Amino acid sequence: MVKESELKLSPSEAQDESIIRSRAIQKCRLPADTVEEIRLLRRSIDARGKRPAIRLRVAVYAGERYQPEPAILDRFRMVDEAPEVIIVGAGPAGYFAALELIELGLKPIVFDRGKDVRARRRDLRAIQQFGEVNPDSNYCFGEGGAGTYSDGKLYTRSHKRGNIEKAMRLLVEHGAKSDILIDAHPHIGSNKLPKIVGNIRSTIEHYGGQVHFDSNVTDFLIEDGAIKGVTVNNNSEHTAEAVILATGHSARDIYYLLHQKGVRLEAKPYALGVRIEHPQPLIDQIQYNQRQREAALPASSYRLACQVGDRGVFSFCMCPGGLVVPAATAPGEIVVNGMSMSKRDSPYANSGTVVAVELEDLAPFRQHGIFAGLAFQQSVEQALFNHGDGSQKAPAQRLTDFVKGKVSGNLNGSSYIPGLYAAPLHELLPPSIADKLRQAVQIFGQKMKGYYSEEANVIGTESRTSSPIRIPRDRDTYMHSEVRGFFPAGEGAGYAGGIISAAMDGQNVARAVKKFLVPVLR
Repeated sequence: MVKESELKLSPSEAQDESIIRSRAIQKCRLPADTVEEIRLLRRSIDARGKRPAIRLRVAVYAGERYQPEPAILDRFRMVDEAPEVIIVGAGPAGYFAALELIELGLKPIVFDRGKDVRARRRDLRAIQQFGEVNPDSNYCFGEGGAGTYSDGKLYTRSHKRGNIEKAMRLLVEHGAKSDILIDAHPHIGSNKLPKIVGNIRSTIEHYGGQVHFDSNVTDFLIEDGAIKGVTVNNNSEHTAEAVILATGHSARDIYYLLHQKGVRLEAKPYALGVRIEHPQPLIDQIQYNQRQREAALPASSYRLACQVGDRGVFSFCMCPGGLVVPAATAPGEIVVNGMSMSKRDSPYANSGTVVAVELEDLAPFRQHGIFAGLAFQQSVEQALFNHGDGSQKAPAQRLTDFVKGKVSGNLNGSSYIPGLYAAPLHELLPPSIADKLRQAVQIFGQKMKGYYSEEANVIGTESRTSSPIRIPRDRDTYMHSEVRGFFPAGEGAGYAGGIISAAMDGQNVARAVKKFLVPVLR
């Protein structure tokens, strides 16, 4: 017999297995000597009361033991002689598509313009320490994509888009802690993800797939409305009946190349704004109602949203105990993002705080056609860079000064390694963005007392929330509506917004590729 129950415990109690066991048995009203095992199904923090509590959902096994499901990787077989599918991009969409293809009996051939996770570190150090941006290897490009070195949060609302549990289990089978299967807001950490991503590559290669780095796709081979393959590094052609495009939201050259090839693209809304960084103890005090956070509690987070006029303003990619990092993908840009390590033990908390950008907002860039959103995005990034000293130092203001419209006399401490300098962000940002942000943060301060504080820095610019371009595809076949055999996937195609949603989209696309290839290969 298996009984499920909800428990509400203090943070310290929730770390004690004996207390969890006794409370669960008591709640289920079962004889203690009949209980074989107790398993955690769900864990979340409830900070709505005077003291934070941990809510657990548990399964109590009486008279029987839990029978774990077989590992997903146990279903994998060699595909070295199987039909090949090209995947462009080694981020979550590309890698999870590759794993799914192997399970389906197809051979993935992955090309990525960047480097493997270990080699990427040198280029990340170069941008952090010396302001040198490698256009092919940075916080966005390289093995694992943007998520590898820019946080590793696994929370998604896309429950109807795919099999979240399968994606999570695959991460666990490749080295992630099993806690991600039960936590309401699972997180791995940028110090742990590189090894997991490397393990996924090893699985792909072990079963006969291929992964190629420093391999920039420079052309798509399209004949008679069907894709036939790709050209890599301008000199080598690779053919396949199906190509999955999983290049992420910052591969601007791919959008322009597709447009040149006559592949239909669409402009789409996105969001743009800043990173706002607070001291983590301040956020803990606000959220947990404690002067000092209990040792058993993790660094606290928040999620805020409001309407300013007809535009939404919201927090995005909140990183408790995190770092602000430089995320430019070309020289001459200032772009920031957030990340956190597995322990989330930085003294700072940061979050993207962004304004929705609708297509009608792009009228000043109409000459760029469908690339108006890209041009607007790029113009902001370049304007902030040009205001600086040519390095990756980011312009910043104290939050209260940003609202008041004055340059800060000095700035708060920050996790941003290249450094901050005081600047009039309220003037450097487009008025349509700055004005709404200035109103929104005051509203946020009313919703979350203490948020609107001179202890916070506003850092520009958070501009890579999602792609301004969508690559249209058929709803049922996942294939481009005009190019047979071409399957856009993940964030760069406009169909995902994070690690897990991108992973699930890659899995869905891989299954669609299998259906497409069955009649082709007969």
